Amino acid sequence: MGREYRHVRYEVVDGVLTLTLHRPERLNAYTPLMGQELLDAFDRADADDDVRVVVLTGSGKAFCAGADLAEGGPSRFDYPDGTNHRDFGGKIAMRIFASLKPTISAVNGAAVGFGATVLLPTDVRLASSRARFGYTFGRIGLVPEAASSWFLPRVVGISRAMEWAVTGRVFGAAEALEAGLIRSVHEPEELLPAACALAREMADATAPVAVALTRQMLWRMLGASDPMRAHELDSRAMYERGRSEDVKEGITAFLEKRPARFPGRVSTDMPSFYPWWTERPFKPLPP
Repeated sequence: MGREYRHVRYEVVDGVLTLTLHRPERLNAYTPLMGQELLDAFDRADADDDVRVVVLTGSGKAFCAGADLAEGGPSRFDYPDGTNHRDFGGKIAMRIFASLKPTISAVNGAAVGFGATVLLPTDVRLASSRARFGYTFGRIGLVPEAASSWFLPRVVGISRAMEWAVTGRVFGAAEALEAGLIRSVHEPEELLPAACALAREMADATAPVAVALTRQMLWRMLGASDPMRAHELDSRAMYERGRSEDVKEGITAFLEKRPARFPGRVSTDMPSFYPWWTERPFKPLPP
């Protein structure tokens, strides 16, 4: 699709991509077009070596108020695809999960439904003191989407995840912070600067290929059966990275007491064993 987005804003400044959900008149409620634009934006970011970190936020007073229920009315979730249906929120969550760039959520306001699940596969989450969160699916007869049955318990633990998902209640930034859903709470005007400062810390002194590989290693090892799988992967990665020009430059810069200038690029220099996993094709459920 084209690079002029309608429901998303895409702005890169000094290596930091600010990706803004942009339907402020509807509290940034999710639409299929927004979903398509998010998928395109993450593809675009991964292909652009000038993008080092992605900051996801919302326009206006909300982060995302969930799906736009005005589109489709009571039949909004009556999908025609039957057993072949794939939850589109899940497609977005899996695309963020696969990102080669670190991702930060700056939750500026209400994050409900899809707004509360899309932030789960981001690496670090910051929130405004005005932010509100809600996994409210059960209150309209649905179940949590966007692969949040996998992500949410890993972020906050099974007991808190169950409480939030089963009650469907909306809660504030203080409870989100105490549970570990978010890293820190900021005054509204300080939120985006804090997120960008963290992004700069991630980008300024690190090698892009090492960061991309590290991100995937940490996320994917959450599902490993035992630490030997991590040891095997670490060993493979250390062998290949240890021979790279990035490591030669990093050590030389350290010894010379100067900032490193890493030559490796994510677009061309990922190691030969990447990706090391096999993606499972989606298969319809049995009738």
